[in-house]
Amino acid sequence: MGEKSYTTVVQDNMKIDWNVPITMEDGIILRADIFRPEEDGKYPVLMTYGPYAKGVHFSDGYPVFWNRIQSAYPEILEGTSGKYLNWETVDPEKWVPHGYVCIRVDSRGAGNSEGKIDFWSKQETKDFYECIEWAGVQPWSNGNVGLLGISYYAINQWAVAAMQPPHLKAICPFEGCNNAYRDMARHGGIMCDFVPQWQPVQVSVVQYGLGSKGKISRINGMPVSGEIDLTDEERAANTVLVKDDYLEHKLEDDYYKERTPDLSRMRVPVLSCGNWGGNALHLRGNIEGYQNAASEEKFLEIHGLEHYTEFYTEYGRKMQKAFFDHYLKGEDTWHQAPVHLRLRNVDGTFVDVDEQEWPIARTQWTKYYPDTQNMTLATEPGKGMDVSFEAMGDWLTFMTEPLKEDMVIAGPLSAKLFVKSTTEEADIFITVRVFDPEGKDVTFIAATDMHGVVGTGWLRASHRKLDQEKSLPYRPWHVHDEKQPLTPGEIYELDVEIWPTSVNLPAGYRFGFSVGGRDFELDDSFGPFPFLYGCSWKGQGCYVHTMDREGDEFKGTTTLVCDEQHQPYFLVPVIPEK
Repeated sequence: MGEKSYTTVVQDNMKIDWNVPITMEDGIILRADIFRPEEDGKYPVLMTYGPYAKGVHFSDGYPVFWNRIQSAYPEILEGTSGKYLNWETVDPEKWVPHGYVCIRVDSRGAGNSEGKIDFWSKQETKDFYECIEWAGVQPWSNGNVGLLGISYYAINQWAVAAMQPPHLKAICPFEGCNNAYRDMARHGGIMCDFVPQWQPVQVSVVQYGLGSKGKISRINGMPVSGEIDLTDEERAANTVLVKDDYLEHKLEDDYYKERTPDLSRMRVPVLSCGNWGGNALHLRGNIEGYQNAASEEKFLEIHGLEHYTEFYTEYGRKMQKAFFDHYLKGEDTWHQAPVHLRLRNVDGTFVDVDEQEWPIARTQWTKYYPDTQNMTLATEPGKGMDVSFEAMGDWLTFMTEPLKEDMVIAGPLSAKLFVKSTTEEADIFITVRVFDPEGKDVTFIAATDMHGVVGTGWLRASHRKLDQEKSLPYRPWHVHDEKQPLTPGEIYELDVEIWPTSVNLPAGYRFGFSVGGRDFELDDSFGPFPFLYGCSWKGQGCYVHTMDREGDEFKGTTTLVCDEQHQPYFLVPVIPEK
């Protein structure tokens, strides 16, 4: 396939250019599909750059989620043929008629783009920068480029925006983390299985060079992974294995720092859209990204439901369009509050609220103390006694009495614990739980689980060291720069970050916290559980932690110490009425 070769068609009221070459500074050729209005003119650009192969139709790559859209959210397919839907990117049929050019770029080494895959690397970010600048000067471009996409297509938005490409005018990272270590690879220092399981399932199957052994696109009838057949050995040499990197890099070293953008360099307007149910990959990044971006015009929105749903619903699309119409077209369309939250109700519905800041200024930060004799929670210290759990066994659960009146919880949480272990290590897993009047867990449709837990937090005890300047009572900041093994039997103070959550609790309901040494799992009454990405989805989706926890140090007994000198508590963001 020569550099000049690409195909242009006119169909479905669009001009479509398939596999347009974009040559990088080092000579590598990336390929893009471009959807633009039939009428000649200069239009703003919406771009994505990523490894999932632009030629794979949503229904072929992700049939389970496609079926879910058809059955639960038919509005997503209203007003579109759906022929061009591609995982986590915009539907061009809903944007091109409104005067936008939509561009999907296969990232280096994936789909139809040659080269070596190196996820979230400096090279990928540089490529993205070059693609933005290329798009900004094309004859059909008005010079204003915006970035809009989910997950991978959101994560790299933070990184490229920090490089300040001149033609980049606004970004909307939709459910996309930005700290490579804390948000994605290692939660509290504990390695998450997801990305190592994700690579073979979502990326290796569409790697460049599969050629005739790869898929044929339902979207355009062309090979998804290029026309060249590379050997297995050649393709292996053209990709970095994330699992090996994560196992090797246990601390937050240069590997992760290279993949974590300097948000103080961000200048463009940003609409950061998070998901309450993205509590083990993206949510923290959307919030920290919003808070730390140096952009003068920045906005935070947090919603619920599945990972992809609100990106495509009219709620999400209208919000995105108002944002980009304003910042890419100069229209007076954007009037959203700095913080817009869809707070979760226990019945699965939402209440929309506007706020001026995050965390919410009127938050009543309330300490709930565990009574280790009665396994209850109260706002005053209770009866203290040590209580233990087997690291690979059941969890300790502390819950409030039934609430006497309605309560709103919305924001980040944390825990102060005092622990001792029979080994040199103790992994702490904390799960926020809500119970209905009959004592059954209340769950929510989460980013990747139909029965997602309310909230989660983690800490490897040997990573307990804090950065005192960056730490806040509700968001401790662990430096992760050294391992400090435990002396068996000695007591250690741990500050555990619990990712933000929201829930409107009616009177009669309870909330609580489960503390254990492994991933929390819902009971079998919530099953049968789907099995995807190498694990059963039992409340945590595919975000479980097993790959670096096989040693005996993770299989001991952990004791939660509670006495007059050691008083553990959970810090809860209670929101009073305005």
